[in-house]
Amino acid sequence: MDFYLSPDNAEGAERASPEETRILQLTAQPYSDGYRVRVDMEITPFQQRPSIEVFLFDADGDEVASTNIVEPLGWKIEFTMHIRGELNNPYTLSARLYYPDGPQNKPVTCVFAVEPPTLQPDSH
Repeated sequence: MDFYLSPDNAEGAERASPEETRILQLTAQPYSDGYRVRVDMEITPFQQRPSIEVFLFDADGDEVASTNIVEPLGWKIEFTMHIRGELNNPYTLSARLYYPDGPQNKPVTCVFAVEPPTLQPDSH
């Protein structure tokens, strides 16, 4: 039996079985530099830790970033993704929660645009 304390410390929260575990929220907030994106994700409190794969696609459907999160401890996850290549709006963030030997969910997506970085004038 696995036992761990979640940093979210959701006392009394009902924990979902692997079949019921879902991504509840997925948002993307581009940084002002135009090449990084803050990703915030919330999943249902779980009995067993899932894995999550995250992909970032540009307007042409090309993958410009990806990551895998293996057995997160908490239900609220935040991380930064770096955009490869030139800006090509709009972007689609796609996250899929799964269990290697169990249920797999359909991807949850979020579409957003990234503003080009503003050039700072020289201070010479």
